[in-house]
Amino acid sequence: MSILVMLSTVVFNGVNAQSSQNAIEKQKFHFGKAGEDGAGYAQAVRVGKTIYISGTVGGGEAASALTNVYKGLQKTLAFYGATFQNVVKENLYTTNIEEIKKHNDVRKKYYNNDFPAATWVQIQRLYEETALVEVELVAVLP
Repeated sequence: MSILVMLSTVVFNGVNAQSSQNAIEKQKFHFGKAGEDGAGYAQAVRVGKTIYISGTVGGGEAASALTNVYKGLQKTLAFYGATFQNVVKENLYTTNIEEIKKHNDVRKKYYNNDFPAATWVQIQRLYEETALVEVELVAVLP
């Protein structure tokens, strides 16, 4: 019986040591923590020098929706001391890609001709029913 207790203790301690070794340090940013917690996400998470920014949404007319989205993303980047020049990947989801393409100039001015890898996808609907566009980013700090 004592061998079983000893073996259980070794296994338990090994699992605890392994989980603490696998822990990563995350720095989180929230626009509205209560709403984000309710949906189960953080607006942004920094791990090391990499920042992962959750989708930021905009509704209404395409140009104003894009302006609102990129202003929100700019605020999130600024929290970490970053700008759009730190962005290496952009994913854009929209319910009307042709409207977004017509107003790409709104998006492009934020990047100042230093564009990231990007993917644009048209989908049937976003999480927020009235949203036209949602953009998520990955940025890397120097």
